[in-house]
Amino acid sequence: QVQVVESGGGLVQAGGSLRLSCAASGRTFGNYDMAWFRQAPGKEREFVAAVSLRGGSTYYADSVKGRFTISRDNAKNAVYLQMNSLKYGDTAVYYCAADAQPSRYIVSRSVNRYDYWGQGTQVTVSS
Repeated sequence: QVQVVESGGGLVQAGGSLRLSCAASGRTFGNYDMAWFRQAPGKEREFVAAVSLRGGSTYYADSVKGRFTISRDNAKNAVYLQMNSLKYGDTAVYYCAADAQPSRYIVSRSVNRYDYWGQGTQVTVSS
């Protein structure tokens, strides 16, 4: 069983920055693809960013490309999401997720692919 815990959310003005952190338990963290998703009120959970198991490949939703950066530190069992130039539309609960059986060929953007989820951290951007 893998436990995933997010932190770093909060209230920020539009144009500001936040850095989310995700800590995952387990000695096999380096075998997981990791991703961030978000869910705004009344909307479905959506893909934000993902990073391959060794950190060599990163993927972003078009809505955050150029503003958000995902990274990981396998020595610390941690994943990060640096969010810059935040917009009101980025307001959501942000979730960290682990894919325990990653594909050899592609890092998934699908909610259904990920096996372990954190409880989420609220990000609120004021306009």
